[in-house]
Amino acid sequence: MEFELNAFDKAVQSRARTFAENEVLPRAADIDRKGKFPAEIVKRMAELKFFGLPFPERYGGCDVNGNGRLLSFVVMVEELSLASASIGCLCAAGLISAFPLLYAGSDAQKEKYLKPLCKGAKLGAFALTEPTAGSDLLAIETTAARDDGSDDGENDCESKSKSQYILNGRKAYITNTAIADIYVVLAYTDRSKKRKGLSTFIIEKGRKGLSFANLRDLLGMRGCSVGDLIFTDCRVPAENLLGIEGDGLRIALATLDRDRIAMGSIGVGIAQACLDISRKYALERKQFSQPIANFQAVQFMLADMAVEVEAARLLTYKAAYLADKGERFTKEASIAKLYSSEVALRAATNAVQIHGGYGCTKECPAERYFRDAKVLSIAVGTSEIQRMVIAREELR
Repeated sequence: MEFELNAFDKAVQSRARTFAENEVLPRAADIDRKGKFPAEIVKRMAELKFFGLPFPERYGGCDVNGNGRLLSFVVMVEELSLASASIGCLCAAGLISAFPLLYAGSDAQKEKYLKPLCKGAKLGAFALTEPTAGSDLLAIETTAARDDGSDDGENDCESKSKSQYILNGRKAYITNTAIADIYVVLAYTDRSKKRKGLSTFIIEKGRKGLSFANLRDLLGMRGCSVGDLIFTDCRVPAENLLGIEGDGLRIALATLDRDRIAMGSIGVGIAQACLDISRKYALERKQFSQPIANFQAVQFMLADMAVEVEAARLLTYKAAYLADKGERFTKEASIAKLYSSEVALRAATNAVQIHGGYGCTKECPAERYFRDAKVLSIAVGTSEIQRMVIAREELR
């Protein structure tokens, strides 16, 4: 593994940093305060081709080699997250909604759904979690019953093929809830087969039987639209099945592995932001007639933050590097997600401490970083789940 980013990665890093500093950072506090989806910033990210970065050029992405490069993507997400974890998370949501289509989609599905997602012309959402099933995917209750003889007459083009699936169930805590145009949804096609009975479907916004509820007022990453999807006899054509019946869990796990690497890069961004503002404040803030940076207690907190940020970054880059090489990286993805999210929370805690009373106010960025970091320790698999994955991989 090389420890130096290549020319393309550096160009991506520079472009993302410029965008983050000039267009995201000045709005970051306002995005958090209002808890509103930042449509204008997302539009700009589409113009800059950020959503297509890890995908092949033939599908509207930026990778000319045809394989996609996850490392370039996490470098970009880190820079965006340094300015706003909400924006980093929205980019990650783009990855996890588009990757299943690249991984398991037919040529027709890639043409119809993957291309607009890569170009940012449409937004996607990946719907796994349910009110009674978060960490345990096998406990989901959403079902997709095959109906080879029904025709609701809703769309004449679709009715030419009467084979459909009827979805019923509810998804919870889904990023891009009512904002997305395309949803990738996990459901049981045959519950008796357990893990081999899960399948994945592409569902477009506006389809009859799909509705939204419970838009959440989040603790952190408040620029993300998170809520519930409700399926009530929602009919989708059979050609919207991703892969074949029973492929759902395989698709979901492959997607989660990559999403955990993206979450790791968000953690690195938050932790780096905490270190940056803490260093600056420690040099400016005076107590006992000298900068607080002169006190060993503060120096030790800054040193711990610097060490852990560097370690988290390298762990995240390594996981992305292995993914790009086509090697197994499930353990490394969980390590990156676990360590980076916990580093972010420790760094945010130290940042609040260094800023003292000011750190407890809404005016101080450290307060926002603290809330964002806490959400990160739960999203896409809690720290406890990551430890379970790592232990399982160690014991294989």
